[in-house]
Amino acid sequence: MSVLEKESVNRLFRAVLCLETEEECRAFFEDVCTIKEILDMSQRLEAAALLDRGENYHSISEAIGISAGTISRVRRCLDYGAGGYRLVLDRTAGGNDGGGA
Repeated sequence: MSVLEKESVNRLFRAVLCLETEEECRAFFEDVCTIKEILDMSQRLEAAALLDRGENYHSISEAIGISAGTISRVRRCLDYGAGGYRLVLDRTAGGNDGGGA
């Protein structure tokens, strides 16, 4: 059994799924996460989008200020992970949603 397969984690995922707007997501994540946690997650997603576009580690590190180790972890998740990054990138047209770091 995965460490993530527990009712409290399922409740968190259901909570995220019930959010309907970006403003609702922002309010929920501001309450649930620290600012640093939110920024770290957003940087990882940005790194995934840049990797998907063919950017190299150095340019990604320079652009968004994360370590090569973090970029490498994101790369491994893109290549061998559960498919979460791929799903989100595909649904947001390669991560190009008008945002950026």
